[in-house]
Amino acid sequence: MIHGGGGDARTWHQNIAALAEKYTVYAPDLPGYGGSQPLDGSYFIPELSEFVEAFAKSLGLEKFHLMGHSLGGGVALNYALKSPHRVRKLVLVSSLCLGREIAFWVRLLCSPALYRALVGMTMAVLHGVRWVVEQLNPAGFIMPLSPAAMTLGGSITTFKAQTLVLDGRLPEVAVPTLLVWGARDQIVPVHQAYRAAKVIPDCQLKVFENRGHNVHRDEVKQFSSIITRFLG
Repeated sequence: MIHGGGGDARTWHQNIAALAEKYTVYAPDLPGYGGSQPLDGSYFIPELSEFVEAFAKSLGLEKFHLMGHSLGGGVALNYALKSPHRVRKLVLVSSLCLGREIAFWVRLLCSPALYRALVGMTMAVLHGVRWVVEQLNPAGFIMPLSPAAMTLGGSITTFKAQTLVLDGRLPEVAVPTLLVWGARDQIVPVHQAYRAAKVIPDCQLKVFENRGHNVHRDEVKQFSSIITRFLG
């Protein structure tokens, strides 16, 4: 299970609890997120796909189901195209890389100057919070964001990743695929999912009519049930 760019593996915690009743579940923090150290090089989707391969090899996994949300969906799709012999079934949840359309506010964040300004403001606020809480309870304060998670490279991946568009390669997807989307997704429009479902050879599509970008968190029980039926 590959998380999106707005968090870390903890975003899957409710789904893991449900799916672990039937499957062995692995949910790594991508490099630069959560407890993972940042990469030395770039944070584009091909490099993150290499991380998935290294992670799987470290666990001795030869073939496995692969699921990704948002940025993680782009990573999972890229991995499945590169290494179809390693993937049993593929689940893409509100995935990047299916088209060029993306929310306007995300496009704004693609501006390096604006992004650096926002990161600077965020870091200033976080350091202010650290100082205040340390005064109140210096022994009990734990910063919720690890140094790796606060790196510029780890965060900017979400926006830079949109430069990789794989819609032209969707007919090459050689594994059974499930697309899960929210009809009210304000980041990746649902019409990308409908379009992808028509060209991916062995593909199913589930759309939650009244949900947005995080359907796995908003509809935990139904989401887990759909995933379980698909994986078998």
